[in-house]
Amino acid sequence: MAMVNGVNVPFVPIVNKEVTPGQIGIKEVKKDFSEVLQSELNKVKFSSHAVKRLEDRSIDLTHEELIELNDAVSQAERKGSRDSLIMFNNKAFIVNIPNKTVVTAMPVGEKEEVFTNIDSVIIK
Repeated sequence: MAMVNGVNVPFVPIVNKEVTPGQIGIKEVKKDFSEVLQSELNKVKFSSHAVKRLEDRSIDLTHEELIELNDAVSQAERKGSRDSLIMFNNKAFIVNIPNKTVVTAMPVGEKEEVFTNIDSVIIK
């Protein structure tokens, strides 16, 4: 039997030691798992209720708007906010800051709105 990394295997591995990962289309990973995980955990999430409201109210978010929303959440987090109203581009979002979760979303100015249980407002 052949040996691969100190383990006996029932086949003969075909290896061309002259080929690098980049030559066969495999990109080397620059970030380790903890960096990728932390990056994903720092992004804003949407509750199922918020997703339904976005669909019901025909609210579309561009990539740039998602970046702006993430920036606003980071700003509220730095100030110690817990539940914040974030408004920009005629859109309003209620966001639970510690969980980085959008609770609900609505267009601004269509009708009179009352926002309760918030401790901060960010207008961009």
